[in-house]
Amino acid sequence: MNRDEAGEYLYCALDIGQLLLASGAEVNRVEDTISRVMAAAGVPKVEVFSITSNITVTAHLDGFQTLTQMRRVYAIHTNMRRIEELNQLSRDICAKKLKPEEIRDRIEHIQEEKPANSRLLPVGYAIVSGAFALFFGGDLNDFAASVLIGFLLCYIERLISRFTDNILMTALIWSTAGGFLAQLTVLSGLGHHADLISIGNIMLFIPGIAFTNSIRDMFVGDTITGLIRFMESILLAGIIAVGFTLAGRILTGLL
Repeated sequence: MNRDEAGEYLYCALDIGQLLLASGAEVNRVEDTISRVMAAAGVPKVEVFSITSNITVTAHLDGFQTLTQMRRVYAIHTNMRRIEELNQLSRDICAKKLKPEEIRDRIEHIQEEKPANSRLLPVGYAIVSGAFALFFGGDLNDFAASVLIGFLLCYIERLISRFTDNILMTALIWSTAGGFLAQLTVLSGLGHHADLISIGNIMLFIPGIAFTNSIRDMFVGDTITGLIRFMESILLAGIIAVGFTLAGRILTGLL
């Protein structure tokens, strides 16, 4: 295999790895997938290093030549369906020896697909919010308020995502809006306990998957990635708490 062909396959492998990482896949899955894709392309020795925001790959070619490419990952949004489709693509590359053009077409198709049942997502937000409000001791009024706020927060999150990919900024604006809405429902008489309503809404954004993955990464030896994800999870949880607290303080001061 010449250098140009290896470069094409490496570019495609990095596309797959970048999408996997941006969809919430584990680092070792990303590294393993890139290595398998390059091995299927005929490059036997590949060194892959990945953390949550960066992937660097060096392919060793014949004649002591090396080829290195790097990819930056700016935002991570969990998408299990996309991870499954990318996993299937990597299996097909290994089994059918797909050409770079075929791989790029499959990647474009996966990127263009809209999330399944996206119209039902606000309903899911509403149900989860209401259920947790009841679970933590809220009454039916708190349930109704939390359901309404959860429904609205889904659209608020979508609106914010149009302007920024910064998850911390999104969480701060989102949680502040949730805190305001919780206080307003109590002031209007719809809800009875602003804290319980807020707890139901907070559970929508708690980084449980990221925190669990951080512990897993550390146990399998990806210590740097695990520590980064752990700190991101703690920071995100703190930002969410700040947002809800800030909303309550501002409303208390105004009233």
